[in-house]
Amino acid sequence: MKNYTVDKIRNVAFLGHGGSGKTTLTEALLYTAKVTKRMGKVDDGNTVSDFDKEEINRKFSIGTSVIPIEWQDHKYNFLDTPGYFDFVGDVFSALRVSGGAVILLDASSGIEVGTEKAWNNTEKRKMSKIIFINKMDKDNVNYVKLIKDLKDTFGKKIAPFALPIGEGDSFKGFVNVVDQIGREFNGNECVDTAIPEDMVQRVKPIRDLLIEAVAESDEDLMMKYFDGEEFTTEEIHEGLRKGVISGEIVPVLVGSADKRIGIHTLMDMIYDFFPTPKELHDGEYVGMDPYTEEEKMVTLDENGPFSALVFKTIVDPFVGKISLFKVYSGALQKDMEVINANRDEKERIGSLFLLRGKEQIEVERVVAGDIGAIAKLQYTETGDTLCDKEHPVKYVSINLPKPALFLAIEPKSKGDEEKIFSSLHRLTEEDPSFNIERNAETKQTLIGGQGTMQIQVITSKLKNIFGVEVVLADPKIPYRETIKGVATVQGKHKKQSGGAGQYGDVHVKFEPANEPFIFEEKIFGGSVPRQYIPAVEKGLTEACEKGILAGFPVVNIKTTLLDGSYHAVDSSEMAFKLAAHIAFKRGMEQAQAVLLEPVVHVEIYIPDEYMGDIMGDMNRRRGRILGMEPDEVGYQKVIAEAPQSEMFAYATDLRSMTQARGWFSMRVVRYEEVPMQIAVKVIEQAKAE
Repeated sequence: MKNYTVDKIRNVAFLGHGGSGKTTLTEALLYTAKVTKRMGKVDDGNTVSDFDKEEINRKFSIGTSVIPIEWQDHKYNFLDTPGYFDFVGDVFSALRVSGGAVILLDASSGIEVGTEKAWNNTEKRKMSKIIFINKMDKDNVNYVKLIKDLKDTFGKKIAPFALPIGEGDSFKGFVNVVDQIGREFNGNECVDTAIPEDMVQRVKPIRDLLIEAVAESDEDLMMKYFDGEEFTTEEIHEGLRKGVISGEIVPVLVGSADKRIGIHTLMDMIYDFFPTPKELHDGEYVGMDPYTEEEKMVTLDENGPFSALVFKTIVDPFVGKISLFKVYSGALQKDMEVINANRDEKERIGSLFLLRGKEQIEVERVVAGDIGAIAKLQYTETGDTLCDKEHPVKYVSINLPKPALFLAIEPKSKGDEEKIFSSLHRLTEEDPSFNIERNAETKQTLIGGQGTMQIQVITSKLKNIFGVEVVLADPKIPYRETIKGVATVQGKHKKQSGGAGQYGDVHVKFEPANEPFIFEEKIFGGSVPRQYIPAVEKGLTEACEKGILAGFPVVNIKTTLLDGSYHAVDSSEMAFKLAAHIAFKRGMEQAQAVLLEPVVHVEIYIPDEYMGDIMGDMNRRRGRILGMEPDEVGYQKVIAEAPQSEMFAYATDLRSMTQARGWFSMRVVRYEEVPMQIAVKVIEQAKAE
C-alpha cells in the first residue's frame, strides 16, 4: 500500500447499536474496493474485522478493528467498533483518532439505545457524522417515519441526502438529492439513472431545504440565494461540506450493506464531506512538555518532528504485543529510535505495518494523519505518546470509562494464583477499561469491568489463551467493628505451671474516637513498669485486627491504660500483651460493640423519564438521595449515598431500568453502623465461614 498525503486520508469510526451492520458494512466496503474476493458473514465467522476467536464464537465485535482501504486514489482508515455497551472503552479509543463517524441504523429497528449513545458521544466531541440507514431491504420499513423520528430525537441538523427507490425486497437504490440523480444497483454495481417520475415531486422540497442550508453556510451564498440565483454544483458541495464539518448538518443516507447498495455513495460522501486530519482542530494539537509540563502546540505537518498516540493494544499469543497508533506530526519509519514520553523510555521501531483485521501489510513509513501498527514495543501501553527524542511531547491519554461492576476471581485449581495475575495483566494491556486489584483485607482478587459480558469474555480468554480456569463470586464486604459506649475493664493474665510463671495485669478504659486507633497511658507510681507499656499498646493494636462480633477489624477506638500490677519475677512483655488481649475482649463487650459497613457516594446519570424509577430503587437499597442537577440535554445527574453491600449488582440493574441509557460512578466515603436485623445476618454468616 502506497503512502498518501494528509489531504487524501480519512479516519472514520463506524458506530451504532449491536446488530446494526457495522461489520457487514466493512465487508461490503472491502469487497467493493476489490480488497477481498467475496464478502464474509458474521454468522459464518469469516469477516475481516471480527477475527478474534471470542468474536467468531459470540458473533459480535468485542474490540475495534482498523480496516485501511484504498479507493479512487484516496485512503480510508475505517474503525469498526463494538456495538455491545460493555466494550465502550474501545469506542472511546476509536473516536479519539477519528475525524468523522458513520452512525449505522437498522431500518427495521429504528432509533435504538446504541444510536443515541453514538450520537451523544460524537456531539460531545463535536465530530462530523453521517447517518447510514442500513437494511433498507427488510420488510415493513417506513422511511418517512424514520426521518421524522430522527428529526424528533436529534433535531434540525438531520438532513436527508437520499430517498429510497423501492421497499422491502424491491429496494434497489435511491435518489441522490444533492446531485439529483438516481442510483440503482444492478447486481454488480450502482449505476446512475434518471430520477423516477413518481419521485420528482418528493425530491424537490427536500432539495430546497438542503439549498437553504448551503445558503446559511456562507454570506456570499446567502446574498446569491436571496437574489434568486442558482447555485453551482461546486457551491452546493462546498456549502454542505462546511455544514457537515461544523456539525450543523448531519446527512442521512440509505442502503443495504448486505446487498452493497449505497456503498459507493457512502465512500464518496465520506471523502467529500468529512474533514482531512489537517482540518481537524485547525491542524493543531495540544500537548505538553513531559519534563516541564508546560503546554505545547503541535502542528500536523508531515515534515515536522514525529509524534503519535497509541490508541489500542492487541495481545497476540504468537506475534506478541501489537500497538496501534495515529501519527499527529512528522512520520514514523523503520529502525527509528523514539521516546515514550509517558515513561521516559526509549523504544526501537522494528517492523512497521498497517493492520487490516489480523493481516499485516508491511510499510516503510507512516505519515502524519495516518494510522499504523508496531509489534513488540517494550514499555508502551494504550494511551502513551511516542515522539522524537529531540522534540519531546506528551498528549492527554484516552479518557476511558471507570469499571462499574466488580467480581471476585479465584482459580479453579490451587497454585494458579500467580498465573491468573500475570495473565490478567496481559489482558489489561489489550483492554485497559477493566482493572484488577488485590483487597488485602478480604484476601480477594477483584476484577472490575463495564458489565457481565466484558467479564465473561475476559474469563473466557483466560481459559482459551492462557489455560487458566477461574471461578467468579460476589466480593466480600470489608465490614468494620467499633464501640458506641465507654467501659473501664481489667485484663489479668496469670499462669503458674512449675518454674517461671506469667503475670500481667492492666486496667484499660475504652471509648469511641474519631481516629482509627488511639493509645494513651496514665500510669502513676509504677503500677505497670515503663518497659511493659509498649507491650500493652502492641497487644491492643493486635487485638484490633479481629473484633469480637465477627472478626472484622476494629476502628475509631481510644484506649487508655489507667492502672495495673506486676510481679517482680513472673511479669514479662508477653504476659502484659496477653493481659491487653483479655482487656480488649471485655472492653468491647461492655462498651457496646457494633458492626460498621462501607457507604458509597454515587453519581448517576439518567434521562429525565427514569427519575422516579431510580429514586424508588435507591430507597429500596437503603440509599439516600442527596441532590439532583441537570447534566447534558435531557439528562439528570442524581447524587446519592448507599451501603456498598447493596450496590454490587447496580451496573446490571441500572442498565435494565434505563434500557442501558444510564451510567454511574461510585466511591467509598465512610463507614456507618449496620442496622441490627442486617448485622445479625452478617455476623452469623461470618461465623459460619
